[in-house]
Amino acid sequence: MAKKAEALPSGAGRLAAQYPDIWEKFSELGKVCADAGPLDSRTRHLVKLALAAGAGLEGATHSHVRRAREDGITPEDIRHVALLAIPTLGLPSAVRTMTWVDDILKGKKSAAKRKKERR
Repeated sequence: MAKKAEALPSGAGRLAAQYPDIWEKFSELGKVCADAGPLDSRTRHLVKLALAAGAGLEGATHSHVRRAREDGITPEDIRHVALLAIPTLGLPSAVRTMTWVDDILKGKKSAAKRKKERR
């Protein structure tokens, strides 16, 4: 079942509120993709976190860290994903990923939220 628009981060929440049919189909696609293979929930969370980090997507990285924690994945396991990025993505990308991971694990505000608050 799709999250309600008010439970989503700001950008996704606005899209879901404005286009609920699109959001519902997008959510259904995510479920179908998750159910299409043999990976368990824990592994899927860690893979999706790695994909978001590798693509350089701050919001998606934050989202996948939150979801992983909600599913009981430890901070150490989540941080290990950032460390694994070092040989593949390079140290700067891994540090960026670790920063985004810590935004959520340590309750820090993202750069986008800090910028928005300054306005």
